[in-house]
Amino acid sequence: MHVFNGLRTGWCDFLALVYPKLCMACEAPLYKGEHSFCLHCRAGLPRTGYHHKADNPVSRLFYGRVRLHAAAAFLTFHKAGKVQRLIHQLKYKGQQEVGVDAGVLYGNELRESPLFADVDTIVPIPLHPSRERQRGYNQATCFGRGLAQAMHAELDTTSLIRASVTSTQTRKSRFDRWKNVEEVFLLRNADTLAGKHILLVDDVVTTGATLEACAQELLKIPNVRVSVATIAVANF
Repeated sequence: MHVFNGLRTGWCDFLALVYPKLCMACEAPLYKGEHSFCLHCRAGLPRTGYHHKADNPVSRLFYGRVRLHAAAAFLTFHKAGKVQRLIHQLKYKGQQEVGVDAGVLYGNELRESPLFADVDTIVPIPLHPSRERQRGYNQATCFGRGLAQAMHAELDTTSLIRASVTSTQTRKSRFDRWKNVEEVFLLRNADTLAGKHILLVDDVVTTGATLEACAQELLKIPNVRVSVATIAVANF
């Protein structure tokens, strides 16, 4: 067994030399112990720090629209920047570990914030089943999985469902985005969420229309608090 393990380790090391895993942000080779991001990119990610402030640009998106306990985003999204490359790898290139690793990093930070420390349950924005089958996974669930791991919270992917397919939100106005997701989301067997602090999560927040529609549904559950967290927020 020890010989087999040694041979397997040697073969893996050889493959890593010939076909090195690359950083999803800068495409530099990753070293042992590095996952989706190299240490340089991990240290230089454009963190927002919004989870330390109840009043921040993400929470302000929802003022007067939906009653949230707190809202924040991990990173700032700039066009053609590293965060855009990370989101693209997660959403369109099948690199699910980008979402999980981002969730672990941010979950460790959220756990230290009084606004988010008592989160019980992580709920990802759902995809319609047909779209999830087409993509093979839900990128918001990948992020939620990492958050749940770091925050020692439950991951709930069944209580909130998307009842119909919507057209892409890209290039829609705030009003059109809201109309596009109005009455799209439904609750199913959500009794177990009563009284919980729910963290609703997605990959990127722009106008907040999708998150708002989901939060409105979750707030129908008795005695819940709903907070929001995303991997990134569009640069305001």
